Amino acid sequence: MEPPRGFLASLWNFICFLPYFFGLLLLGVIKGIIFFPFICLIMTIGNSAIILGLLSVHVFWTYYSILRAKQIGPVLKLVICICMPVFLILWPVVGILELGSILVGALYGFLTPIFATFDAVGEGKENDLFHCFCDGTWSTVKGSFTVVRDFLDVCFHSYFSVMDDLQQKRADGKYYEIRLLDIPGAIVAGVLGVLVDFPVISAIAICKSPYMLFKGWHRLFHDLVGREGPFLETICVPFAGLAILLWPLAVVGAVLGSILSTIFLGAYAGVVVYQESSFWFGLCYVVASFSIYDEYSNDVLGMSEGSCFPRPLYRKKTEKTELSQTTSRTTSFSKSDSLKNPPSRSGSFKPLTEFKPFELLEGLLKECKRHGEIMVLEGLITDKDIEEAKSSSGSRVVSIGLPAYCLFKALVRSAKANSSGILLADNIGEINSTNKPKDAFFDWFLNPFLIMKDQIRAENLTEEEEDYLGKSILLCGDLVRLKNTNSCSPPESERKRAELDAFARRLLGLTKSISRYPTYRRHFENLIETLSEDLAKKNGDSKLTDEPQKIQRSKSAFARIQKSFKRITSNTGSDQESATIVRDIDIV
Repeated sequence: MEPPRGFLASLWNFICFLPYFFGLLLLGVIKGIIFFPFICLIMTIGNSAIILGLLSVHVFWTYYSILRAKQIGPVLKLVICICMPVFLILWPVVGILELGSILVGALYGFLTPIFATFDAVGEGKENDLFHCFCDGTWSTVKGSFTVVRDFLDVCFHSYFSVMDDLQQKRADGKYYEIRLLDIPGAIVAGVLGVLVDFPVISAIAICKSPYMLFKGWHRLFHDLVGREGPFLETICVPFAGLAILLWPLAVVGAVLGSILSTIFLGAYAGVVVYQESSFWFGLCYVVASFSIYDEYSNDVLGMSEGSCFPRPLYRKKTEKTELSQTTSRTTSFSKSDSLKNPPSRSGSFKPLTEFKPFELLEGLLKECKRHGEIMVLEGLITDKDIEEAKSSSGSRVVSIGLPAYCLFKALVRSAKANSSGILLADNIGEINSTNKPKDAFFDWFLNPFLIMKDQIRAENLTEEEEDYLGKSILLCGDLVRLKNTNSCSPPESERKRAELDAFARRLLGLTKSISRYPTYRRHFENLIETLSEDLAKKNGDSKLTDEPQKIQRSKSAFARIQKSFKRITSNTGSDQESATIVRDIDIV
């Protein structure tokens, strides 16, 4: 829809839009108020039952895993066992109050019907009146059960996966240990950092909050009147209008988040003291943390760069390293250009301009389904793998090897195309540093994959090496199954083989971390059902194709028996023919 031209046309369009917007908002709020108690009740009962039901198991298995951990030294084990009761006591309290009802129940139960009401009048929808009243009702109830299901997967499957890894040895054979002499200074520095950062950073956040409030309103109203930015597309207008009303809440949330961050920002002084073995560097960090927060908030709000607070060096690194970190931080978080200059119309809300983690996860599982069907037909994925995947223990080949194999194919495809990012399947596009999800933890997965892609490009793998590496990743390094795979031969060079095996272990480790994502287990079970159906079809087809061959062999054997009997009755047959008759009778 082309936005109106001229101030009067824009003003009249804005006036006509207000009753329409407030009507949808009122309807969404009414649905949110009606369904809010039910959603809170479902999530509170479900999540609380999971937390309390698994609490004794978590307590026992946590201590058991820590005592048997091969990645933790004896002194660190003792310190963790002493401090662990504090976290085990806080876990049910925080889990039930925050995860059970207050946070998830309030946000999901109240806001989801509102967003669904606005989305019901989007372009391409039919019977808007019906969808305005129905959307966000039953779907919200089903979504609440899905949230409880994902929470169960995290507390059960993801938790035990992490604990099992803790009991495995590191690749270098070393383990983590703690220096007891540095702990008292680290504790003092951490407490001092929290006590100093809390009032100072809170004052900075409160002082900048009016600027954030009015600048955000100025930008949103400017885009509303001119139909620019988020107001350009019709489907986004209700959400952008809702942002104007809820912008004060966003500012309050930003201030509260800044105040809450002082706990972690100040406590990091203890980490600095421990890492640098210097109490002085911890004090320097406490002073530098003011400048760090001030510069970061200036970048986010589009204010002048820099800070009025001093920033002493708190690391033993060179000054060039500190400057490079400051430059990279300023580049990655700087929003001044985007806030001062409105976005152009040509680049507004193109489909999939920014990928979402759920979209990437669904794309990965689609690739797993496609490659899994091929592997089932080739016999690389067997009945035993499918049955193990259905059990609680899981199958490494299906749950870890298959997704890792799909990621490996994507890395190879990107390396051969000299892509700056990672090429996705089905011509979806390329994921890189500009359109990747904005979640901070997503960088923990994307950056290692980009490094692996560059390593594949530098190795310049042959077809044999690529096939061996792919099969090694799929079968999780199982040497017996690799030898039984006739189409896969290892490299002749021992050094090359060791490099490929190390690459496979790194990729499998990253894939295992991805498998702990909250929604992964639920989507993965759908994949197992699909592979089970494909394997059943394969076995059924093989039986059908074997029957005509058996019938043909039986007919041929029966014909040979008749000829042999004729020769024996005519006394021209030999003992060898008699043995052949016995064999043919067995065939029939």
